[in-house]
Amino acid sequence: MGDRFEFGRNWQQFLSVVDEGRVLRASDTLMEMLSVPSLDGKTFLDVGCGSGLFSLAARRLGARVHSFDYDADSVEATRALKLRYLPEDSSWTIERGSVLDRHFLEALPKFDVVYAWGVLHHTGAMWQALENVAACVKSEGQLFIAIYNDQGWMSRVWRRVKRLYNRLPGNTKLLLTVPYFLLYWGLKWIVDLTRFKPSHSWRTYRSNRGMSPWHDVVDWVGGYPFEVAKPDILFDYYSKRGFTLQRLVTCGGKLGCNEFVFRKGRD
Repeated sequence: MGDRFEFGRNWQQFLSVVDEGRVLRASDTLMEMLSVPSLDGKTFLDVGCGSGLFSLAARRLGARVHSFDYDADSVEATRALKLRYLPEDSSWTIERGSVLDRHFLEALPKFDVVYAWGVLHHTGAMWQALENVAACVKSEGQLFIAIYNDQGWMSRVWRRVKRLYNRLPGNTKLLLTVPYFLLYWGLKWIVDLTRFKPSHSWRTYRSNRGMSPWHDVVDWVGGYPFEVAKPDILFDYYSKRGFTLQRLVTCGGKLGCNEFVFRKGRD
C-alpha cells in the first residue's frame, strides 16, 4: 500500500497483449502527430517509457532511441520488449532515471524528439517536469506531450479516488476498477448498439495508439500522483519558453488527455 501507483506492474501485464498490430498502430500515431513519414536520422527520448511500446515504434521508424523511467518495473518491461523485438540493437538504449532529476537529464544529449505521453502529470511535480523536458529538446526539435485535462471539481474527485485506490490492499482494488470499467465501456456498448455498430468503440479504441482498454482503465483509476492542466495554460507556458504549437488534439473538455506537439525555436 502507498500513495503511488505501481505503473510498471500494469505495463508488464500489458506486454502480454502487445503484438505486431499494436506496434504498427503506435508507429502510425507518431507519424501522424509529428507530421513525418519517418524518423530516419533523428534522436528520440522516451520519458517515462512504461511498456516501451512507443520506444519500439520510434526505433522502427528509424530513430536512435533512449528510454528511461523512474519505475524499475517499467524499465524491465521496456527491456523485455526490446529483447522480444530488437535484442541486438545498439541504437536503442534503456535506463532508470527520473524526469525530476536535473543532473540526470543534463548528462543526456539533446534530442530531436522528446516524447512524454501521459507521464509528467504522475510525477508529483508536474510543472517542474514540464520545465525539465523542455531543456531536453534540440534547437528546432519537437516536444510531444499528453497531459490530463483539468475538469475542475471532477478532477478533484478523481484525485481522491486515485489516492484511495493506492491505499487499498491487494485485490480489493478491483472494487474500484471493475465497476468503472463496466460503467464506462457498458455505456459505450449501449450507444454503439443504438447506432447499429456493436463493439465499434471497443475496436476503435484498440486501434488508437495500440493500447489496451482494460490496462488503460487500471492506469486511469490507479494513476497517482495526479495533476491536470487546461490546454491554454500549457500553450502559454511553452510559448513563453520559445516553443510553437504544431498540433493539438483535445479530449473536448472531457475526461482524458490533451495531446500537444510543440516545436522549439532556434537557439
